[in-house]
Amino acid sequence: MSLYEHVFLARQDLAQTQVDGLAATATSIIEEKAGKVVKTEIWGLRNLAYRIQKNRKAYYIMLEIDAPADAIQELERQMALNEDVIRYMTVRVDAHEQGPSAMMRRGDRDRSNRSDRRRDRDAA
Repeated sequence: MSLYEHVFLARQDLAQTQVDGLAATATSIIEEKAGKVVKTEIWGLRNLAYRIQKNRKAYYIMLEIDAPADAIQELERQMALNEDVIRYMTVRVDAHEQGPSAMMRRGDRDRSNRSDRRRDRDAA
């Protein structure tokens, strides 16, 4: 089986439970085809670089997958049919990243920088 990273964008007007449901649906599609979702990260609601189907923001979801090629084909087919999914992309990788992805580390770094600035401001 091959290793993949699958990222998809969901419409901005969805509730968080619906976004979680999309991730669960993608996981079940992979598992039905004898694959395995190693890690799921929901990066949250983020701004888009340009408007896509009248959306300025989208929920970003990333799945790290260990599955055969036919499972990925079925996942992409289902993503294309789902009207809540704006865009998707699957990339084959040699190895999965250990720990949180770069997007999750960036969020942690931003939060720590804000708390550092707040501490500096309160000390002054």
